[in-house]
Amino acid sequence: MGIFGFMRRDEGTKTTRSAMKEVRRGKAAKGRGKKKAEVEQESGGALQRMVESFRDIGLDGKLNFSSAQAVANRALKRSRKNPEKAARQIIRSHRRGVTVGGFATGLGGVFTLVALLPANVFEFYVQATRMVGAIAAVRGYDLEDEEVRTRVLAALVGEESDDILASVGLGPVAGAATRQLTKRLPASPSTAVARAIGGRVVRRFGLRSTRLFGKAIPGLGGVIGAWGDRRALEKIADTALKDFPQV
Repeated sequence: MGIFGFMRRDEGTKTTRSAMKEVRRGKAAKGRGKKKAEVEQESGGALQRMVESFRDIGLDGKLNFSSAQAVANRALKRSRKNPEKAARQIIRSHRRGVTVGGFATGLGGVFTLVALLPANVFEFYVQATRMVGAIAAVRGYDLEDEEVRTRVLAALVGEESDDILASVGLGPVAGAATRQLTKRLPASPSTAVARAIGGRVVRRFGLRSTRLFGKAIPGLGGVIGAWGDRRALEKIADTALKDFPQV
């Protein structure tokens, strides 16, 4: 689905836009002397809801998105049940999807960037979540498992995933070795992970981010946007392949 499809079905886009606005308001309030703890609590809740929407739509399917398990099943069928070929197919198809979204967001430059950015962020991370979940599924992981869902979210920050997982008591690689450990984890480790990831998402895609400088140039911004989103997804894919070894 393209970015303009999401503008017509904008439930998730509204959640993303709201979170980004909440963080900006929080920074402004902090500048006016509001307590840091209050600012973090208010913005943290919005960021958590945003990331949880990535997780729930990307993994379970909603709007016009198939679930990660459905994507995994199709890829396994096409690859004659070869997990590695299926994983490569999954990466290729999602790489095409985010490339189109990145191109559309940057095509109009600064004139359309503000309006399209929340939809781009939402679509990118939903597709990235679904890709990671599908890779995990073809390699034998249960997408209903809380640990697996938490690890899928952590993969969204690429090379920083190990730090995120360590913060909730998980090791860098999924598997039986951590199964006993997860029984002692908080009831919902994904909540802590969602908050940690949300802050990173806003820093990477916030309107003041240097990553968006190229996207603000009309015409050229489309090419830069497509290249940037494609490269970011490839880093997430590399993390998913590392964090979810074949069962």
